[in-house]
Amino acid sequence: MQAVGIVPDFVRAAGGVRMVLAARGGRTVALERAESGGYRARFPTQYGETCEAVLINTGGGMAGGDSMRTEVRLLPGASAVVTTQAAEKIYRSQGPDTSVEVALHLEAGSRLAWLPQEMILFADSRWRRDLSADIAADASLILIESVMFGRTAMREVVDRGLCRDRWRIRRAGRLVFADEIRLDVPVAQLLSPASGGGAHALATVLHVAPDAEDRLDQARALLEETRSEAGASAWNGMLLVRFVARDAQVLRSDLVRFVEAFRGSPMPRSW
Repeated sequence: MQAVGIVPDFVRAAGGVRMVLAARGGRTVALERAESGGYRARFPTQYGETCEAVLINTGGGMAGGDSMRTEVRLLPGASAVVTTQAAEKIYRSQGPDTSVEVALHLEAGSRLAWLPQEMILFADSRWRRDLSADIAADASLILIESVMFGRTAMREVVDRGLCRDRWRIRRAGRLVFADEIRLDVPVAQLLSPASGGGAHALATVLHVAPDAEDRLDQARALLEETRSEAGASAWNGMLLVRFVARDAQVLRSDLVRFVEAFRGSPMPRSW
């Protein structure tokens, strides 16, 4: 059998997007924007109080050895929604990890809704993400992240690979939330009753705001009609919601319904 060659580092994709958003004259605008590699940011709505930014990967996906970094900074009083043009696909690796970094900075009185579409992990992919947020005491952050293990509509089975997801949230300079998921065994083990109970998709919603704990009853009421397995808890100025489901489309539908009702606003048009 002919050996499969390792793709050299110099042809791997590396880049990202950095943006600084500011409140100016009753609206939020992109004060600074930097793009590198095949990654872009576009602003379909930049004329209201809330600015919408859409992140685009022109390569159509990421493979082993690719890396991407997204940095978003909101200056005092700014309000923004950041989403993606499409689901991000993480393809198979011949060894190296696919690296994703997200760094969010919210200054006084700012509001950010981080609403990317799902990550789809293919068989033999090796994906790791480091997500950090540093927010002011009176800022408001709602972020969602969802991961799909293979394309369930095609009955794809992800039986090998790495999934590592690390979150660190700081409020007023103090670490308030640390979370890490690491799966480097066959993802099929998520099917066991002791772990995911048959899940092929999972999602997290984290809301950090002065009124976050007061909204726990609302969140639990919204979860009563979900078909996914879901639960909510609140503590220390945060509200956390987890979803797991066998069917990725069921989870996506439940997630959209929950987030729209919780925010009182429709999802971005790219969804």
